[in-house]
Amino acid sequence: MTKQIEFKDNFLIGVISDTHGHLRAGVQNAFETVDLIIHAGDIGDEKVLKELSQIAPIVAVRGNMDFGKWANNLPKSEFIEIGPIGVYVLHIANSLEAAPGNSHFKAIISGHTHRSDVYEKNGVTFLNPGSASYPKFGHPASVALLKLQRDGLSIQLIELKDRENEKEEF
Repeated sequence: MTKQIEFKDNFLIGVISDTHGHLRAGVQNAFETVDLIIHAGDIGDEKVLKELSQIAPIVAVRGNMDFGKWANNLPKSEFIEIGPIGVYVLHIANSLEAAPGNSHFKAIISGHTHRSDVYEKNGVTFLNPGSASYPKFGHPASVALLKLQRDGLSIQLIELKDRENEKEEF
């Protein structure tokens, strides 16, 4: 399925994954200026999507731990066209057999590992924001900001603190 979203200069996307039914207070602070939120699965409870939709429009995919009628309505993957830039979203990056054949495809967003990661391969940026609620292996809870511009994209990883107004870049 493809979603088309109107592009504007400096389009800002909040990227989140692996909330497992819990949304830390710092998420709202981190996403306060975003144009769109992408949830890369393992949402855990539809109330998380409702809370996020109070901040900005949301696109979400189903993770391997999302069950129930609400989760069955979510796609396993989503291709989003934001003006000239294509973004592919799925929960487990290893399940991607090949990048979608699209000339303006620029990023793959995934979750699952509960660890943040950003790297580029063959001109495509891979982004895993980590877990916003239950990080693993000593990593902090985190989300990401993806800034789209006509000439490319940039990513900021944000460590979430337990208190409402704290956020730290890393």
